[in-house]
Amino acid sequence: MTHKRSQTALIRPVEPRDAAAIARLWQMLTDYHVALDPRLPGATEGAAERYAARLIERRSDPSALTLVAEVGGEVVGYVLGAIVDLHPDLFERVDAGFIADIFVDPAWRGRGIARELVTTLNGWFAQRGVDRAELQVATRNRDGLRFWEAMGGEPLMVRMRIDLAAENGRRRVRRIRVRREE
Repeated sequence: MTHKRSQTALIRPVEPRDAAAIARLWQMLTDYHVALDPRLPGATEGAAERYAARLIERRSDPSALTLVAEVGGEVVGYVLGAIVDLHPDLFERVDAGFIADIFVDPAWRGRGIARELVTTLNGWFAQRGVDRAELQVATRNRDGLRFWEAMGGEPLMVRMRIDLAAENGRRRVRRIRVRREE
């Protein structure tokens, strides 16, 4: 398949006709993460189709939005975002956007599609009074880290894992390094 750099992506909300493309892209995302770091979980049988169905079902949810990038009739990327308020009974109410997933087919990268998906999602967040978005990125995903830094992202928390089944019954703490610019 030949991709012309001059083709522009249409960024639009997900529709039922996008289910197969979303399933394919999510499976690619999951496989990519496992290839980066085998400690990350792989998908179960049929998970991609169930994931796509859930996104389609949530189209009417006012606190969530899935956008797709379509080029020449082909869905080549997507982003899933939601407005969240974690533990409103414990902390001051702060609505935040949460970017749960984003993926662009590798054949279509380097054309600004991910940037457009995020920019459009951030606009949706802002229209709803949200003034920040949060996300997680795998520490071994160097391209992802560079992308999010270019989008204005900065480290806020470090997620760590303790391997309780370590050799000799010892617990090992794996430190996840986050590059921090001073």
